[in-house]
Parts: sequence; C-alpha cells; structure tokens
Amino acid sequence: MLKDLLLQFFLSVLPVFAFLLWHDKDRSWEGFRPFIAITSGLAMLLCLLLSTPSVNDYEVDFRIVPFVIGSLYGGYRALAVLSILHVVLRAPTLSSVEEAVSFSLFLAFAVLLLTGFMGRFQRESPEGRERIGVTVISFQIIITISMMTVIMGMNGRPWTLTIVLDLLVAMAGLLLATWLSVYIIEGIKEKQQLHNKVDHLSLSYRNEVEKLQQFIDKAPIAVMIVDRDARITHVNEEGLRLFNLMPSYTSVDSLKNKPYAVVFLEGAGDMCFTILEQALKGRPTGTVPHMEDGKTFLYTAITLREVGSLRVTGAAIIAQDITELSVLRDELGRMERLSLVGQMAASITHEIRNPMAVIRGFVQLIQERSPQNQHEYFRVIMEELDRANMIINDFLSLAQNRDLKMEMGSLNSSIRDLEPLLLADANLRGQSLEVSLCEDLPPMRMNDREIKQMLLNIARNGMEAMEEKGILRIRTTYDNGEISITISDEGVGIPHDIMGSLFEPFFTTKTRGTGLGLPLCLSIAERHGGRIDVQSQEGQGTTFIVSFNILAQ
Repeated sequence: MLKDLLLQFFLSVLPVFAFLLWHDKDRSWEGFRPFIAITSGLAMLLCLLLSTPSVNDYEVDFRIVPFVIGSLYGGYRALAVLSILHVVLRAPTLSSVEEAVSFSLFLAFAVLLLTGFMGRFQRESPEGRERIGVTVISFQIIITISMMTVIMGMNGRPWTLTIVLDLLVAMAGLLLATWLSVYIIEGIKEKQQLHNKVDHLSLSYRNEVEKLQQFIDKAPIAVMIVDRDARITHVNEEGLRLFNLMPSYTSVDSLKNKPYAVVFLEGAGDMCFTILEQALKGRPTGTVPHMEDGKTFLYTAITLREVGSLRVTGAAIIAQDITELSVLRDELGRMERLSLVGQMAASITHEIRNPMAVIRGFVQLIQERSPQNQHEYFRVIMEELDRANMIINDFLSLAQNRDLKMEMGSLNSSIRDLEPLLLADANLRGQSLEVSLCEDLPPMRMNDREIKQMLLNIARNGMEAMEEKGILRIRTTYDNGEISITISDEGVGIPHDIMGSLFEPFFTTKTRGTGLGLPLCLSIAERHGGRIDVQSQEGQGTTFIVSFNILAQ
C-alpha cells in the first residue's frame, strides 16, 4: 500500500518535474499552457497503468492531482481535454453501477469546482494560487470520503484503524502533491519575473551609462576620471585640449590606465595633479582659476565615493575654458557703463541745443547791427555753432534707441532724391558721380529719412577721401532676396590696422571729424535688419556695401 502511494505521488507531480527540465529563461512562458496540459494527461495515464492503490477496495485516485494542476494552469480547453481523457481512462475499469455513479458524481463536482475557481486562480498571487489548489483537492477529498462512507455502509463494512491510517496517508499525499506542484511552478514563475526585472534594470542601467558616456565625451568641458589606485579610467576629447598634458599623449586611448601623476606638464598640470591628489584623499578642493597665455581656465576636482559606505573609489577633475565668457562679461560691463554715459550725455546735449539756438539768434542780430568789416567773424561763429549742432544731432541719433516708423518704399527712389545734392557736392569738389540702379529692385520696409541720412554720410565720406577728378559710384543690386547698395570711391583707402575700428563711436582719422558718422550709419542699417561690409585697399579706394535681407523683414 505505502509503496503504491509513493509511486502514485511521484507520478502525480511528473508534470512539474517535466516543466523544470523544459523551462529555461530564453523560452520564458511561451507554450506553457499546452505543455502542462499534455504532461498532465501523460501523468494521469501513467498513474492508471503502473499502479492504483486502494483503501478497503476503494481506489485512491492520484490522477486528480495532474487533472487539477493541468486544468488550473492550462485553462478551459485543458479542462475539457483532461476531463475527456479522465473518462476514457477510468471507464474501462468501472465494474459496478455504484462505481460508475460514484465516478460520475466525482468528475462532475471536480469540473464544476475547477470552472468556478479557474478565473480567480489566474488573478491570484502565488500564495493565493497555493490556497486554491489545496482547497480544490480538499473538496475532492471530502467528496471521496463521503462516497467511500456511503459505499462502506451499503456493504456493511466498518471503519477500522488501518483504514483510517491508510486514508490519512493518501489524503496527505494528495494535498502535498498538489501544494508542491503549485509551489514549484510559482517559484519558477517568480524567479522568471525577477530575472526579467534584472534584465530590464540592467538594460536601463546600460542605457543610462551610455548616455552619460556620450554626454561626457561630447560636453564642451574637459573631464578626467581616475580610480582609487590613481590610474586614469576615462578622459574625453576636450580633456586632450584643456589639460596641460605631455606631448606624447595624443589620444584618449593613450591615457587609459596611466598614472595621472606622469601625464601632466608643469604649470597648470601641477595644479591639476595637486587638486586630484587632494580629491583622492577625500579633501574638498573647490574651484581653482588659472590664467595662462591670455586664457582663463577653471579647474574643479570631485571625490567619488561608494554609496552607503562613502569609501573613496576615485576622483574626477573638470576643466572649463571661460576665456570668452570673461571677455563677454567685461564687454557687457563696458556696454552697461557706456549705455549709462550715453543716456546721461543724450540728456545733457539735448538741453544744450536750446541755449545754442538762443546764442545763434543773438549772434545774427548783432551781425546785422555790426560794421561790414566784422561780418566775417560772425560767419565763423555761426558756422561753428551749426557744426556743434550737427554733432549734437548725430550723437542724439546714435544714442537714442527710438522706434522707427517703417513704410514700404524703394531704395532707388531715395537715391534719386539725393542724386542732385550729391551731384552738386561732387561738382564743387571737381569730382564726378556715377549712379547705376537695378530696374527690378523690389520695395522694402524702410524709414526714408534715416536711409537718406545713411547714404549721404557714406557718400560724403567717399568724396572727402578723394582728390579732384575722382569718381564716386553708387550701384544697387538684387540677388536671392537681398538688396545691396554699393558705394565706391577712388580715394586713398583705409589702412588695414584701423579697419576694425571704423564703426567705433568717436574714432576718426579726420582733423575736424566727430567719429559719429559711420557708427550712426551702422546703427541705421541694423535697425533696418541690414549690415555694412567694407572693402578697401590703400591707394585704390574703398567700397561700402550695405545689404538688406528683405525676406527676413
């Protein structure tokens, strides 16, 4: 009896052990349902063929264990197939009407019970599935004991200690086989889920590491990382440029696994070595500035520690070239100061114009009442007052950032309006004027008064740079959405060393110049979304090209 029960026990858990051999992490749970249904059917067949223990002539049916396990995990289709198989295997062994009725009732109750628990079984946790499996088998055991009691009563057989003990051993085997089957399958499933989570975390970790690696490699800052043994583990391309390294280290790979103490040159390299050494000892270093060859660098060393234990595992040094930032900061400060001075000067010069107008008026009045031989003095005074007033007007135009009233207009029309005035100026100087206008020049948004002021200033500068017989040429062109005005002279040209200072306020090479004309022209061009390019060669003349991109307006 005990031998048969042990054999039945091992045969009933055959599907689970077969699953242990079949399952692997790559296959995962693909095909699990048909596999568990097929192996459960095979286990039911082996339980019938090899041995069937009985208690007081009543068979102890261990086939119910693979039947329950295969149905719960295989689903409704597996339940239907295994139920049919159960009938096919059991029907030939039924020897009486009582057995047939008992088996029919037993199977019907089992199918109803499994159908009721199957949906809940799929939603439960591993512990909940173990409870459902044991509960189903417990109900089947109760039905079995009830039927066995009825049959024993009908046959007049009493309960004995041996029968009770055999029945308890069989019940324990059924419960243990069911619980063990569910426990092993759920344990494998839990391990698979943990494995999937580990794979997902590993993939996420690798992705984050790759992103960090790309960031370090492409960042516009120099980074060098060393381990606790003071050997370089990583350095980016920017580090080759900003760290003061030995000439022999020309690539990132050549620095890998090298002691950081031997890769730096003197100067900035000594400082890098010092702060890295402090960081490896766990000391704070802060940010250290360094200036060399007119450039400004910031060096920062960081101590790298293990999470939790805070043990030092290495250090990193970061270098940044802030030369341009320093220049921009200084330039911004200078511009702010100039802006403040400009605002104050604009206010002052605006107030000066009123008393100057009064002075000019009284000078004219005195001139009318003075002898004729003194009129030349009054003319000089009024010319100088007019010149001072012109300087104030130019300065105010440059200093005031007022809104312009823009209208659609033609540059050709503005040039034609100025042509008589420019021609008169050229004739007085013994010079010539040539104007060539593009007939297909499209209109643009412009302020006519300011455009004329810009053109007049540039043209007169060109005339002043030429001697007699010189020719001033004005030409307009249109190409790819850009309108250009070219003003060329045949003057002395502009020295190369002062080309960069042409548009600086108050810079001039003229003895009576203010240095405000060209800055004012540039300001007007920029307010119209344009630019001014200058081409000059000493002894051959200068060309100013004013360009406007009308597509961007």
